[in-house]
Amino acid sequence: MRYTLAHVSDWHVTSPAGCGLRELANKRLLGWLSWKQRRRHRHQPSILRSLFKDLKRQAPDHVAVTGDLTNIALPQEFAEAARWLADLGPPSWISLVPGNHDAYVRVPATRSWDLWSEYMVSDEPEAEGVAPTGTAPTPDEFPTVRVRGPLALVGVSSALPTPPGSAAGRVGSGQLERLARTLAELRARELCCVLLVHHSPVDDGFTPRRRLQDSAELRDVLRDVGADLVLHGHGHKTASSTIPGPEAAIPVLGVRSSSHCEELESRRAQYHLFGIERASVGDGARFAFSLETRGYDAATGGFGSEGERSL
Repeated sequence: MRYTLAHVSDWHVTSPAGCGLRELANKRLLGWLSWKQRRRHRHQPSILRSLFKDLKRQAPDHVAVTGDLTNIALPQEFAEAARWLADLGPPSWISLVPGNHDAYVRVPATRSWDLWSEYMVSDEPEAEGVAPTGTAPTPDEFPTVRVRGPLALVGVSSALPTPPGSAAGRVGSGQLERLARTLAELRARELCCVLLVHHSPVDDGFTPRRRLQDSAELRDVLRDVGADLVLHGHGHKTASSTIPGPEAAIPVLGVRSSSHCEELESRRAQYHLFGIERASVGDGARFAFSLETRGYDAATGGFGSEGERSL
């Protein structure tokens, strides 16, 4: 039986317009200047609406969102992003992990991630991090687990406030320990473990200020315990690589921003659509994956297929 999973990331279409000077008296000031000069022109709500329309037409079984829904983590942005999530679909159909822009500075949970809680919380009683109803997982409640058909979507948070000039992430030793236990339990149930994380576990292509600070430790967990697929955002570029796993290499896929209107081919908005099936024969992999890339066409204002391949 084939299961389909869509992957979108880095929406960045919320607006900081109208915020007060007090709210910019921290790292947000640099982010606001970046939004004013560049980001508000590059990330277009109309493109994200077009992506939503095309994605709904493709009707995947589930949707993974790997963070950066906001620009500078203003309370008004979290509320606006919640409306975008509701427009995309119900929480049962969408699994979300936060990005570094969603943790730009510290914001009370009631005015930030809690507004997205239904898209983030675990629904597995076996998961160690199950947040109370109406509240988003805290750092100590990740990873999250949501089982959909043959998939176990394992949400890892790499989002944390960082100093000005830094867009780095960190998983942390506690979360890594919980992740190892969680993956072992899920793999024992023969589920397809899809890891969702904003920052890539692969350092290539990222400067130190944008990397996952404990990427090596995350790769060690995946090498020892295993996962079947890792999906990330953050780079605003297509990225495809593998990392070692206990039985077979683990595919690691990064997707472009969902709203980027840049004329450069390497930046133009795309999303990914995965087909997932149990592997019959092969090199030790438990599941087989196909990938269709769907991209934005400025001439038509819509999204269309840009090719398929096997992973």
